[in-house]
Amino acid sequence: MQAQSSAHENRTERLETRVPASLKSLVQRAAALQGQTLTDFVLAATTEAARRVIRENDVLELSYRDQLAFAEALLNPPEPTDKLKIAAARYLDETP
Repeated sequence: MQAQSSAHENRTERLETRVPASLKSLVQRAAALQGQTLTDFVLAATTEAARRVIRENDVLELSYRDQLAFAEALLNPPEPTDKLKIAAARYLDETP
């Protein structure tokens, strides 16, 4: 769902915050430059920021070298060590 589409959704929830007058003026100016209302500008900006944070935390990015190492480990896994075998056995015994 795009930030712009949120303008067409029913707005039933409220978000409120107290900000310094200087910040409100700054945001109002930015909204005016974008031709948006203060509310629409804040909604668009917070939606974009929220999606970015979620994407950054949901997506694991690996370097090319790390991608190769990961693929190699999946395709040719090392033999389990004795400690891993003991831990796996203990897990199976303790898990219903």
